[in-house]
Amino acid sequence: MSNKGYFGQWGGAFIPEVLFETFQELKEAFAEARQDEQFWREYVNLMSTYSCRPTPLTFAENLTRHFGGARIYIKREDLNHTGAHKANNVMGQGMLVKRMGKKRVIAETGAGQHGVATATMAAKFGFECTIYMGEEDIMRQRPNVFWMEKLGATVVTVTSGTRTLKDAINEAFRDWVTRMDDTHYVLGTVCGPHPFPEMVAWFQSIIGQEANRQIQEQFGALPDRVYACVGGGSNAMGIFQGFLDHPEVELVGVEAGGRGLDSGRHASRLAGTDGSAGVAQGYKTMFLQNDEGQMQDTHSVAAGLDYVGVSPILADLWEKGRVRFEAATDEEVMAALDLTMKKEGLIPALESSHAFVQAFKEVGDIETDKAVIINMSGRGDKDIFTIAHAFDDPSWKEFIIAKGDEYVAR
Repeated sequence: MSNKGYFGQWGGAFIPEVLFETFQELKEAFAEARQDEQFWREYVNLMSTYSCRPTPLTFAENLTRHFGGARIYIKREDLNHTGAHKANNVMGQGMLVKRMGKKRVIAETGAGQHGVATATMAAKFGFECTIYMGEEDIMRQRPNVFWMEKLGATVVTVTSGTRTLKDAINEAFRDWVTRMDDTHYVLGTVCGPHPFPEMVAWFQSIIGQEANRQIQEQFGALPDRVYACVGGGSNAMGIFQGFLDHPEVELVGVEAGGRGLDSGRHASRLAGTDGSAGVAQGYKTMFLQNDEGQMQDTHSVAAGLDYVGVSPILADLWEKGRVRFEAATDEEVMAALDLTMKKEGLIPALESSHAFVQAFKEVGDIETDKAVIINMSGRGDKDIFTIAHAFDDPSWKEFIIAKGDEYVAR
């Protein structure tokens, strides 16, 4: 990576001049923290005492038996505080905010897990907090909105554009321009202008460090493959970093295939042929865009995977052939979720279930003396409305109707 934040041809910092000093301050604070061994020790201690780290690596004995191939291990980021890998990044950025002496944080969120994690961090550190969230995502992730507000955050509904994650990011940047002196933007994934991709990846690398150590302790060797879902890419970069220096370990990123790559209703930037190079939201990467560079609408059953771009770090690893990208359709995701629940008693988030889809397709053809790791980036209770609707569960419908009648009666 160059000092301007490029990964190969991807990345950079295409920012308005008014934000230059703010980004310079952030880069300097991050560089100092990264060189300070005590900062990382304090970060690891905070995560171990506040957020259940190290998270377990679980041997999925029943799924392994079901597919009859390689041993399946699951990295349990769902057991992190707030239910996903998002806490790793926001708690680290919270420590940076304290170091910079700022009092307010803002964030964008799609699936809501980053919003909940940011609101949690703000409550712990005593920051004022505002979360931007697309109107469509608010409808899909109402439980997370409830908890953000109860944690003390102000949730702002974004009604522009597609009313999803990319529009929430735009609004967060507009806010930041107006209050640079006292506000830090807690960007939630390995995207955006430098230094955000590198910084978020650094905090998330704790996943891969643990997974590398755990698989060798439990299995006695490195895995054959590591699977992770990819929206912006923070959970994938988190676990992949533990194995990047081991070329014998294949890294597989799984994007949202939505209703199929031929349908135009998906969010696959690298697995399909619809992605193209562009510059937006402060950085260069592969986007879903038309010939004029206007961002296309995306679709996924998982609110956290419908982002129009992808991490510049992952774009570089894809271009170099170090990470293979595949896509999982909504239908495949629901089937993988159903199987995982019934075989292992685990409820992966809809985002995480994309990684399970691809692993399930391939693991039966891998030798039985090999192992694979699936990164379970979050838990599925946040998705209960979407999951119940997708399963067309009659008792859930009755419950919702009854609750609605109860509130109307009040």
